[in-house]
Amino acid sequence: MSVRLLALFPPRWPRLFLLSLILLGAAPGQRPSDAFYLPGLAPVNFCEEEKKSGDCKAEIELFVNRLDSVESVLPYEYTVFDFCQASEGKRPSENLGQVLFGERIEPSPYKFTFNKEETCKLVCTKTYHTEKAEDKQKLEFLKKSMLLNYQHHWIVDNMPVTWCYDVEDGQRFCNPGFPIGCYITDKGHAKDACVINSEFHERDTFYIFNHVDIKIYYHVVETGSMGARLVAAKLEPKSFKHTYIGKPDCSGPPMDISNKASGEIKIAYTYSVSFQEDKSIRWASRWDYILESMPHTHIQWFSIMNSLVIVLFLSGMVAMIMLRTLHKDIARYNQIDSTEDAQEEFGWKLVHGDIFRPPRKGMLLSVFLGSGTQILIMTFVTLFFACLGFLSPANRGALMTCAVVLWVLLGTPAGYVAARFYKCLGEQLRSLLS
Repeated sequence: MSVRLLALFPPRWPRLFLLSLILLGAAPGQRPSDAFYLPGLAPVNFCEEEKKSGDCKAEIELFVNRLDSVESVLPYEYTVFDFCQASEGKRPSENLGQVLFGERIEPSPYKFTFNKEETCKLVCTKTYHTEKAEDKQKLEFLKKSMLLNYQHHWIVDNMPVTWCYDVEDGQRFCNPGFPIGCYITDKGHAKDACVINSEFHERDTFYIFNHVDIKIYYHVVETGSMGARLVAAKLEPKSFKHTYIGKPDCSGPPMDISNKASGEIKIAYTYSVSFQEDKSIRWASRWDYILESMPHTHIQWFSIMNSLVIVLFLSGMVAMIMLRTLHKDIARYNQIDSTEDAQEEFGWKLVHGDIFRPPRKGMLLSVFLGSGTQILIMTFVTLFFACLGFLSPANRGALMTCAVVLWVLLGTPAGYVAARFYKCLGEQLRSLLS
């Protein structure tokens, strides 16, 4: 059998494998198949309580993350604050990137049922007695967190619950967090979120957002029998001083905590939830409205082009100066006639001996070169996977995990580059470097 025939007809087992694939592809009838969203996590289907099954859930869990502030570098876990705590629930596992980013995701006492609306439902009530040292300490910590504008971060179906509001330029900004409360100074100036409500006007007073109106948007799956998928979750923080704690009606004045308050202080935490179908948003693109609304996520093309023009202009000026200098030196070299003039060093000849002179701290330069190679390769590989979608926001902590793992794995090529460069300098390799 000739070489061409051997190429056309491979050995027996690969030939049988190819034949089975051909027969499988030619078989009539429809074959069911499953797929999942590769860059992030698989979608979760939700349906009403009476229609739930193994592939369709009715319970919607809300998870809470750490609380942080732009005015403070110290984040806190949700359990550090005296908020409503979950009586039961398993804490989801976190990867390396989430731990390094400081995420601390925990179950919350907020439980929803798909397509079941709730109005002003009581979660819990916290009572503080200012004469007790422990209660006073908890209350003071809560006031300090409101003064520093600490933000909640809630998660529904692996998606942040956003607080959307209009900004000055007419655009709508969606924040993946919302504040604990706000503060009116002793001079009557509203700080942070206190500007959203004209009822927040008492001086030297804190207003806590003890009520949230949550609206969950969903998209019905095309097949219909698979239920629906959540595509957005938005909330609006509010403050109510409930007159009847046992039967809150979410009306009346806001919940204020004055710095001069004394005696007993009760804070009732409530929520309302509603559902709305949205056919314009697909599950695969449900993060777009968050990313597009954030000002810092827009690419500043004008600034990039401005920087590029400045760099090109300065580089051109330096290149022209160097070319003119070299042209003068070369012209002078060509005009040399006598031996005495040839022995005289001038221009670029004055530094020709310094070109290939090894640096005084060759090991330090080699280490910097190896580390730079490590960072450069890590950056390009991370950006490559990010462009493919493997490091999307839906896959929490994947970006940092990928960067750290690549950094560790690229230690070998970084050491090789550093050792080779150090050897090129004419130095003997040391175990300290390699």
